[in-house]
Amino acid sequence: MKKNVSFLILGIFFFTAGLAQNLNGAWQTTLTNDDGVEVQYVAIITHGFFSEAFFEKENGKFLGTKGGQFSSNDDTLTYTLEFASFDPQMVGSTNSFPYTYKDGKLYVGEKIWSRVDDGTPGDLQGAWLISGRKQDGKITKRDTSGPRKTMKILSGTRFQWIAYNTETKAFMGTGGGTYTTVDGKYTENIGFFSRDDSRVGASLGFDYELKDGDWHHSGLSSKGQPIYEIWSIRKE
Repeated sequence: MKKNVSFLILGIFFFTAGLAQNLNGAWQTTLTNDDGVEVQYVAIITHGFFSEAFFEKENGKFLGTKGGQFSSNDDTLTYTLEFASFDPQMVGSTNSFPYTYKDGKLYVGEKIWSRVDDGTPGDLQGAWLISGRKQDGKITKRDTSGPRKTMKILSGTRFQWIAYNTETKAFMGTGGGTYTTVDGKYTENIGFFSRDDSRVGASLGFDYELKDGDWHHSGLSSKGQPIYEIWSIRKE
C-alpha cells in the first residue's frame, strides 16, 4: 500500500475511536488504494480501547493494524497507541484529533464510517487480556500488567486479537473477523489473519463460559491443538 494511503488511514481511525460514550461497537469503511485495490477497514470501539485492521476487501489479505487506549472530550480525541504493525515507532505516541458525528455516521474529511453493530448481540463485548491457561487440569495464571500482551477486542459481531509488546514495540500477530455466541458456543469466522492468509474463510467453534467475570474459552486451535484459555476484562 502506498504511503499516502497509510497516513490517511491513521487520521480516519483515530477520529472514530474518540466516541466511546455512545459509539461502542464496530464500524467499517472502504477505500481504493493507489493500485486500484479496494481496502476494507474495520474498527472496534469498546470502553476506552480500540483496534482497527485493514485488509483487501476481495480476499482478506492482511495489510495492517493499530490500536490502543483513547479518551474523548467534546469534539477532540486523545489517543495513545499500543501497537502499530506498519510503524513500530508510533507505539507510545499520544496525539489528539478532531471528529464529527452526524446522522449515525462518523465523518472525517471526505471519509465516512458506517456502523456494523452497537455492541450487540454477542455476549462478549469488551477488551480482554489473556490471564490464564489450563493444562493437565491445572490453571496457570498470567500477569496482565506486563508489557507483553495478547488482547482480544470484541463488539457485538466482530472480533480481533492482537499479540504485541508495548516495551519493545514489537507486533507479533493478529487475526479477526465475525463471531457469534449461541447456547454456550463461541464461533469465529476468520476474515483476516496476519500469519496465514489461507486461513481466511475458515470457521472455528469453541465452548465458552463466563465465570466470576472471566471468559473461559476451550476447544481446538487453528492447528487442531486442544486449548483452554482464560481471558479477563481489561480495565486499564
